[in-house]
Amino acid sequence: MQTQRATERKRTEGRQRRARSRTLHDFTLRELEAWVEERGYPRYRARQLFHWAYQQLALDYDAMTVLPKAMRTELAGTLPISGLTEVRRRITDDGETVKFLFRTADDHFVETVLMFYPDRTTVCVSCQIGCAVGCSFCATGLGGLIRNLDAGEMVSQAVYAARLARERGRRLSNIVVMGMGEPFQNYDQVMRFVAIVNDRQGLGIGARHITLSTAGMVPFIDRLAEEPYQVKLAVSLHAPNDALRSQLVPLNRRWPIAELLEACRRYVAKTGRRVTFEYVLIEGVNDDERTAAELARRLRGLLCHVNLIPYNPTPAAPLFRRPAPEQIERFRAVLEHYGIPATVRYSRGVEIAAACGQLRAQEEARRGRRAGDLVAPRALQE
Repeated sequence: MQTQRATERKRTEGRQRRARSRTLHDFTLRELEAWVEERGYPRYRARQLFHWAYQQLALDYDAMTVLPKAMRTELAGTLPISGLTEVRRRITDDGETVKFLFRTADDHFVETVLMFYPDRTTVCVSCQIGCAVGCSFCATGLGGLIRNLDAGEMVSQAVYAARLARERGRRLSNIVVMGMGEPFQNYDQVMRFVAIVNDRQGLGIGARHITLSTAGMVPFIDRLAEEPYQVKLAVSLHAPNDALRSQLVPLNRRWPIAELLEACRRYVAKTGRRVTFEYVLIEGVNDDERTAAELARRLRGLLCHVNLIPYNPTPAAPLFRRPAPEQIERFRAVLEHYGIPATVRYSRGVEIAAACGQLRAQEEARRGRRAGDLVAPRALQE
């Protein structure tokens, strides 16, 4: 039954994807070479297109003056560069965090966050519209899952971010797929996205500067370990035991912690790369020293790093609170005492609703519809 449902979901998604126009950002270089040749143009035109799309970051064919005018006119009428339109941009007071809200061609909304650090410039990319995982503290899952994003829609997010970074004299250096959605539920399109942004002819983002974050879809952790791309793996853990984690991350009922951590150990053994565990600290829920000690014992012997993220208030969980700074430090100190490296990562952009799903929900409300008006079933739990 589960296989039948999964097959039907793929068929439905395939029909939806065919109904949307393919864009320049959807193509790998090899595919683009074949595409231009089919239309009677020399193969080298594809490299010129790729160069203008990713080195020059052009979003208008008229800017691609190296191409013949007739070709530019034809492309403008047959192959949009991007499937996203920027709707809104919010910037923090210090200017170091920017949140984009994009509209898709089928009139949904996607969020992207660009973060400037002294030593890097990172974009947080969304991979789905909504999310089926339903973590209790996350605004993205309030309306469930609407659909997966195509690779090109993810690439477009990175291109918009790279354009803004360039305006500030910076280069986009890192990508984290930690925005709206569960990357491993959209695995094929996410890996296609990785291939395009990793291409040296494209954005040229090194694989080790790309991080995929999962809520714990165990089979895909094993699959990722077999991939040729040396991308980093982050796991949203948030609790050291099944009773608590199943409340915070419903996906845990399908792949419990022991099974999840065993997959992480296989991943480390296969790749030699450490795993990052994301742990949102919520006052009175998962932030006491006993919980920290339990977490440390769970992770002992595993090549890993823990990112402690003080809870960022969202409409999804209005009763949750961020722990006091001294409690956060006590939790971190317990992990360090047990030999588990941990860093406190304070959420950026609180004043611009930079947490996943918040700006999208606000826009949907402004337009008089709920974020989940076209919701697909919460298929991850089936």
